[in-house]
Amino acid sequence: MKFIDEFRDGEVAKTLAAAIRDEVDPGRSYHFMEFCGGHTHAISRYGVTDLLPANVRMIHGPGCPVCVLPIGRVDQAIRLALEQGVTLCTYGDCLRVPASDGLSLMKAKARGGDIRMVYSSADAVALAQKNPDKQVVFFAIGFETTTPPTAVAIKQAAALGLKNFSVLCCHVLTPSAISSILESPEVRQWGTVPLDGFVGPAHVSTIIGSRPYEFFAEEYRKPVVIAGFEPLDVMQAIRMLVQQVNEGRAEVENEFSRAVDRDGNKKAQALVAEVFEMRKNFEWRGLNVLPYSALRIRSLFAEFDAEKRFPLEYRSVADHKACECGAILRGVKRPQDCKIFGTVCTPENPVGSCMVSSEGACAAHYTYGRYKDV
Repeated sequence: MKFIDEFRDGEVAKTLAAAIRDEVDPGRSYHFMEFCGGHTHAISRYGVTDLLPANVRMIHGPGCPVCVLPIGRVDQAIRLALEQGVTLCTYGDCLRVPASDGLSLMKAKARGGDIRMVYSSADAVALAQKNPDKQVVFFAIGFETTTPPTAVAIKQAAALGLKNFSVLCCHVLTPSAISSILESPEVRQWGTVPLDGFVGPAHVSTIIGSRPYEFFAEEYRKPVVIAGFEPLDVMQAIRMLVQQVNEGRAEVENEFSRAVDRDGNKKAQALVAEVFEMRKNFEWRGLNVLPYSALRIRSLFAEFDAEKRFPLEYRSVADHKACECGAILRGVKRPQDCKIFGTVCTPENPVGSCMVSSEGACAAHYTYGRYKDV
């Protein structure tokens, strides 16, 4: 398939691997974090780490919106379905995230909650149109990529005059997570990990552009290379990071130029700015409470805000004591460092969110890499 097969060419991968081996300094170590879960799965699925020199280590980041969703937010969604009797719509990845009291959205559905998987926010709006006697709530999660469709849904509901549609907004912002990883002292409870640069997210960057990462390059002296999700994209980005480190540069470079530019999608940005505003603080799983790291619905569209329409007090809930998701999301531990990985915690019976999501680091290692540890 055009624009797919050429980025999965094994011979080109061997050539890139040889170039990386020739360019690395054998006297030093390189530590690069792939922020996005899509990159984590590409690296695991295609065996990219097997092609890299031993002194180049890839570190999994927190770039999975389901993985960073705190238990308290899932609890809110469950309470809406079970206590308020709403029809709750959300993406499929959310349904199996473990919540309090042994529940998940899937298990709450089994208890009688009207919880439905949808493919888009537009599906939730259509459902509200067809069922005017039911309150329909869209449980909106995701980074900057999925925020514009939620904004479209809210504006569409306003244009249609729907009184039975609202959104439980849990959209979070990528730059805040990167800042937390680089500067937050909270990481010390798990240990520290050296970082020499970042493989920047692909889909997020199509919306926000490459400009927001320039702060990290300038302020923290960490190079960022935005990369596509195919294996050759990732390998080329790693090579570009190695070159920057060797030359003492810290710049933002764009490997994914076929889809990303410096300014991003201005129309989408304007739409998000019209409907949403910054929250003063928001809790992330593994990253704790981060200031100005998430969005809420503006007062102009307050009638579509589920947090204002229903009594929804937020209560923070600690992760399972045996679960290492917090440390894995920060990159200070690997999935195989968790004592319950692959035994108690599996995709069929997930204990932590990193095993649930199709983009989670634990799910990636379980599917593609766990036999290498034997």
